[in-house]
Amino acid sequence: MLKTHKFAALAILTALAINPAFAEDKSAAVVNGVAIPQARVETSVKAAEAQGRADSPELRQAIRDDLINREVIVQAAVKEGLDKTPDVIDQINMAKQSVLVNAFVQDSIKKTPITDAQLQQEYDNLKAKLGDKEYSVSHILVKTEAEAKKIIAELGKKVKFEKLAKESIDTGSAEHGGSLGWTVPKNLVEPFANALLNLKKGEYTKEPVKTQFGWHVIKLDDIRALKVPAFNDLKPQLQQRLQQQAIQKTVADLRSAAKID
Repeated sequence: MLKTHKFAALAILTALAINPAFAEDKSAAVVNGVAIPQARVETSVKAAEAQGRADSPELRQAIRDDLINREVIVQAAVKEGLDKTPDVIDQINMAKQSVLVNAFVQDSIKKTPITDAQLQQEYDNLKAKLGDKEYSVSHILVKTEAEAKKIIAELGKKVKFEKLAKESIDTGSAEHGGSLGWTVPKNLVEPFANALLNLKKGEYTKEPVKTQFGWHVIKLDDIRALKVPAFNDLKPQLQQRLQQQAIQKTVADLRSAAKID
């Protein structure tokens, strides 16, 4: 019995000497002989910290308990053969696919980082598109040209725009007297934007304006100088936009090179 223990101890020491990583391969727990890697706990801790939770012994214990519960359930599910059912296999494949897609996206971002020069160019382009003015706009949206002309006639009789706006099928703006708030022409559909730019402060369109949404009566409430946020304030959003564009191009290139039946 004693000799057996000595041989076991010698085997462990030999393994440590040959492979130092063996000593560092720690498990958070072992469930029915299946090890839960400590690295899995660390990954979960980082995810919790990203959501604003502080690293603490209590958090780590809760994560460990959750991982143990998951492993117990997984083992029970496998024992019942649930991992062999078509629906589960399909879900596992989809989950694997999602992980690989995310890994590919993150790898692509690392390989082709967005430069400050690109961000500055995007900022300059944005400023050029937005222009130097913004407009406070109201409108009344109806389904037919006849309804719009009737509203314009009522406005000619000095009926308040805010009162007539209650007839608008755009319920969101109707609740605020037809107001769409402050905006720039770039954010509006072309027929609407063109009509707006032909108005002076306080004027409304004398002819109905047709868009894909219906027929509009548009009123320009006010104009002011547009204050675009500073470059550094918009930098995170600009970076995200350029990264998304880069990924979209990569996907388009992959699709064009793929054989799709």
